[in-house]
Amino acid sequence: MAAVVRIHSTGGPDVMQLESVTLEPPGPGMVTVENRSIGLNFIDTYHRSGLYPLPLPSGIGMEGAGVVTAVGEDTHWRVGDRVAYCSAGFGSYAQALNLPGVRLVEIPDGISFDIAAAAMLKGQTAEYLIQRTYPLQAGETCLFHAAAGGVGLIFGQWARSLGATVIGTVGSHEKGELALRHGYDHVINYRQDNVLERVLEITGGEKLPVVYDGVGADTFSDSLDCLRPRGLMVSFGNASGAPAPLDLQLLAGKGSLFVTRPTLISYTADTLELRQSAKDLFDRIADGKITIEINQRYALKDIQQAHRDLEARLTTGSTIIEP
Repeated sequence: MAAVVRIHSTGGPDVMQLESVTLEPPGPGMVTVENRSIGLNFIDTYHRSGLYPLPLPSGIGMEGAGVVTAVGEDTHWRVGDRVAYCSAGFGSYAQALNLPGVRLVEIPDGISFDIAAAAMLKGQTAEYLIQRTYPLQAGETCLFHAAAGGVGLIFGQWARSLGATVIGTVGSHEKGELALRHGYDHVINYRQDNVLERVLEITGGEKLPVVYDGVGADTFSDSLDCLRPRGLMVSFGNASGAPAPLDLQLLAGKGSLFVTRPTLISYTADTLELRQSAKDLFDRIADGKITIEINQRYALKDIQQAHRDLEARLTTGSTIIEP
């Protein structure tokens, strides 16, 4: 029997219930992974609330790291392999689960289960944002909202390693100090300062070629205003709710702006892309260019409280769920 968290309806944290299930043997192309560490991500709250609908009842959670304990036919994985995943389906809030082998990546020697589980989804998000959605170059300046969050802390270090100048928004002095220690050149406390005015000050009135915005409704308008003509707005999340419908004429009036709404699933749909993205991330962790900040830990039975704290913006960096 394995303990798993499931939802039978959508809503607040209390819809998540801990249950015991018997796992079926893995079928062709599938493997059983015994989780050693589980990642918590804001997208999990979208699935729980119904913003991103799942067929119910359903497991929940997307990210984890563990050991292969059983394998089906037609897979190269072996019992005992150390693996991680973040786009293999739903149900990572579990002691063990069956997953498609093509969606797993090997954890390199020297990378712990905790680091892999804390880094995969957030780090691969940072990877595709920086390297493929808008290939950030040395000497460029960008803005990243929620700089002290899990993706934000990885993004700041990665962008700094490329020679970019990174501006981040935060909600407190403490979060600002954390962001500055993780690659950010400038932080803007949105509770005290006007974001656009500070961006104009930092850039000498030039504005920015790109803004990375995972907050959504609260920041979308300011993000557009911070862009120079033909700049790119990367809207990759909705932590404050989905932005209002966009009038395309607004983009014309602000200087022929571009807007994209990327997702990790799209950028890692191909197995080769998935594994190259993970390799790029793990290589940077191994060489010390990126440090993963694990600032919270919860037991699996405390998953409701973990979601409450995440949505109340009480967390920073990465959070681990211990199975």
